[in-house]
Amino acid sequence: MNRLWSVMAAALAVAAATAPWTALAQSYPSKAIRLVSPFPPGGSVDLVGRLLAAKLAESIGQQIVVDNRSGASGVIGTEAVMNSAPDGYTLLINTIPFVTNQFLMPRVPYDPLRDFVSISHVASSPSFVTVHPSSPAHSIRELIALAKAKPGELFYSAAGVGTNPHIAGELFNLLADVNIVAVQFKGGGPADQALIAGEVAVTFGNISQALGHVKSGRMRALAVTSTKRNPVMPELPTVAEAGVPGYEFDTWFVLAAPKGTPRAIVDTLNSHIRKVLTPPDQVKFWEERGLTVVASSPEEASAHLEREQKKWARVVKERGIKAE
Repeated sequence: MNRLWSVMAAALAVAAATAPWTALAQSYPSKAIRLVSPFPPGGSVDLVGRLLAAKLAESIGQQIVVDNRSGASGVIGTEAVMNSAPDGYTLLINTIPFVTNQFLMPRVPYDPLRDFVSISHVASSPSFVTVHPSSPAHSIRELIALAKAKPGELFYSAAGVGTNPHIAGELFNLLADVNIVAVQFKGGGPADQALIAGEVAVTFGNISQALGHVKSGRMRALAVTSTKRNPVMPELPTVAEAGVPGYEFDTWFVLAAPKGTPRAIVDTLNSHIRKVLTPPDQVKFWEERGLTVVASSPEEASAHLEREQKKWARVVKERGIKAE
């Protein structure tokens, strides 16, 4: 009998503890949601975050405010989300530095797999290898020849140590056997502006943020970093077919929440993401901006993060990339 009472008491304690979260999940969302983008305005994470926020807000019937909390290659904004209440009202949109910062910095205050719950792998997108319009390089082979003729004298702009343009550039250095030196800026937007201003020779900006600059003539695109040509510029070769076999780089965008966020809230958000992003007109809308809709399940998003963590740990180690 004593054992029975103990079991019943434990069950009642669990029920009491979970009741507030169950009630919250049932009424969710009842107010505005904050979506933290841990990078400055103008970059690909900011763009994807705003596109997603606009469509998701229509579906859930609440405002979603994008909050750019940039700094330290995404660490500042990401940590702010980790420390937020796990109630579904503070979310994170993030990309490759989410899983690479821990290999680059002596101390990162979060673990992307342990301290967050994945909601969805929202979308993916390759990058352009772009040069200034005045550059003598009109192809990847010409860029490699120029870099080999001037080792350590060419520079490429990146959005911070370990950010997507930085990782893409170091992968290019590794596979092309060249030494184009990274210059760090505070975000993808400033990195693009550095190339437009002629401060650097090349950059590896995401298609979604670079496409307008390429179409306006402020940048010249040499190749796309994916394994297949991109429909927004099908005439542009891939880096692999243009002279660097085996090169592949895709930017991904994951929506996450603090650890402890109720599964009912995660499922609600995931359901709305699939609803608003997968119709053919929306797939085309995102494709025209250089983005491929993924809209994965939470489990698929978590598995993706784990794979990417292992993949980029190797590149960081082989290139000796470290945050200064």
